[in-house]
Amino acid sequence: MTTMSDSDPTTPSSSDSPSQSRRPIFQAETTGSKWGDLKEAFKRLSWDDVEKINEIPCARNSLLSGIASGAGIGFIRGMSAGPFVASNWAVGTFMLISLGTWTICQKGRYDERRRIQQVVEQIPKRVAKTVEGTDSTTTGSSQ
Repeated sequence: MTTMSDSDPTTPSSSDSPSQSRRPIFQAETTGSKWGDLKEAFKRLSWDDVEKINEIPCARNSLLSGIASGAGIGFIRGMSAGPFVASNWAVGTFMLISLGTWTICQKGRYDERRRIQQVVEQIPKRVAKTVEGTDSTTTGSSQ
């Protein structure tokens, strides 16, 4: 298992700085049990993870959209059906809207990053063309 220290995965080693005290664990051994794995995952969560949710790109807008949509659909559905059905609709709508808006936002960020990369790659070509153009105009005008 890849952890921060050998004894406890939630405590940072003494060589870590405070800003890097909670590095993500990308590979972990499974317990062989679905519930055991779930308990291990919840042990790794802390209040700091919840406080830093706004640092995840697109998370804030996606969660707010999902919460508002889920509450609205749950309320509307609750007027015509029971609370259990309304809560199922609310949670389903929250999940669908949150994941959908997060996916759309991430795709937009990826596309923007790709466009910026293309522009950065074209800058030397544009500079070379303008340098060639100014060289030919300055030599042609001096004759």
